[in-house]
Amino acid sequence: MQDARRHLPSVDALLRSAPGVRAAKSLGRPLLKATLAAVLDQARADTERGGEPPSADDILARAAADASRTKSGLTPAINATGVILHTGLGRAPLPEAAARAAARAARSYGDLEVNRTTGARGKRTTRAELLLTALTGAEAAFVVNNCAAALLLTLATLAKGKEVLVSRGELIEIGGEFRIPDIIGASGAKLTEVGTTNRTRLSDYRGALGSKTGAVLKVHPSNYRVVGFTAAVPTKDLGALARKHEVPFLFDIGSGLLHTGHGMPPDEPDVSTALADGADLVTFSGDKLLGGPQAGCIVGRAELIEKLKRHPIARAVRVDKMQVAALEAVLTLHATGHEDDLPVHRMLRETVDSVGKRAHLLAETMGGDLEHAHVHHCESVVGGGASPDTAIASWGVRVSVPDPPAFASRLRMGSPSVFCRVEERSVMLDARTVAPEEIRDLARAVLYALEGDDVNED
Repeated sequence: MQDARRHLPSVDALLRSAPGVRAAKSLGRPLLKATLAAVLDQARADTERGGEPPSADDILARAAADASRTKSGLTPAINATGVILHTGLGRAPLPEAAARAAARAARSYGDLEVNRTTGARGKRTTRAELLLTALTGAEAAFVVNNCAAALLLTLATLAKGKEVLVSRGELIEIGGEFRIPDIIGASGAKLTEVGTTNRTRLSDYRGALGSKTGAVLKVHPSNYRVVGFTAAVPTKDLGALARKHEVPFLFDIGSGLLHTGHGMPPDEPDVSTALADGADLVTFSGDKLLGGPQAGCIVGRAELIEKLKRHPIARAVRVDKMQVAALEAVLTLHATGHEDDLPVHRMLRETVDSVGKRAHLLAETMGGDLEHAHVHHCESVVGGGASPDTAIASWGVRVSVPDPPAFASRLRMGSPSVFCRVEERSVMLDARTVAPEEIRDLARAVLYALEGDDVNED
């Protein structure tokens, strides 16, 4: 019996065909060749399982579609999920000032590493670091490309070959299956677990401290909560203990809240309080509650920061000019009291009545007579590993459809791409994370996705 896979054309044959030549001219031959190989691999696997071999035209069409999506680059999306810091959608959207600053840095030369006063070589993060120290009261600051890099650099510099004490209840896993124990191991430090998952006391740290201790590390469990019979050591007590034993006390707060407030619950740690409570170094993200680009910020004692800057890893994890420019713009908004210009802060603080008006406007723009689409109360969340147990009252438009996952897929693949929440018999479009200027495009995308879909009344 002849192998059905033999009927499949080769990559070269497809590229030499007239449609292949035309596609390669518009998409680029290397990209089309790579997508053809991937489509053919899948076709072979399907055929081996008994499927019908696709035609050459079908293979070319699938590969060209994949190549076209790749060529078009990052696709803008409307976030109607209600997750304010949606990691999959890029976390914090930048304010206009930061986006313009990044664009200027991208399209022209700039004084990235030049001191304009002296003409000598400068440091690329000097301005951002000055703003960070001014905003937090820290002695010094350093900026790298993300928070995991900040923690890796800190541990590699201060605790390589030594023990790092961490509560078992703080050995978290962050996005992408990166775990705190793995980061500690990669730094060359040795993890020493103290306490238990739900209860860790000061005596646990005290008993583990010794001549081989390189640092005491506190990690904010930003993406989960342990409730019930629990105990954790206050930051002030840990700081005092570490200071007594002359070891650095490091606090990875993650989410990047500079000061208390901003609509966040009181148990969300902030940078300024962590420093005031005795943390020697505090690490946090730039693209979460700070509201800026991806970055890892380290603030604290000047002598320790200086050691970090001299470590070889520092160059490997440095930020580029667009990150620096955007971060400077965001920190300037914080410094000048213009936090409401940050999209993240606007979404966190917006009143439920204001969100409700936008939800009604969305429903009206979609067509007020649509019996299967109704404005409903719902709940938004912060997301991005911040305040996992905090629900924010919101409003949205619920659209009842026969197959919610399929409908959500059509929304994602549309133009503009729309992401929503999938419920049992409907999808929810949460208005809190939808900007006013996106309402018309969102309504059009929903109506287009509804075409050819038999809908049910709510």
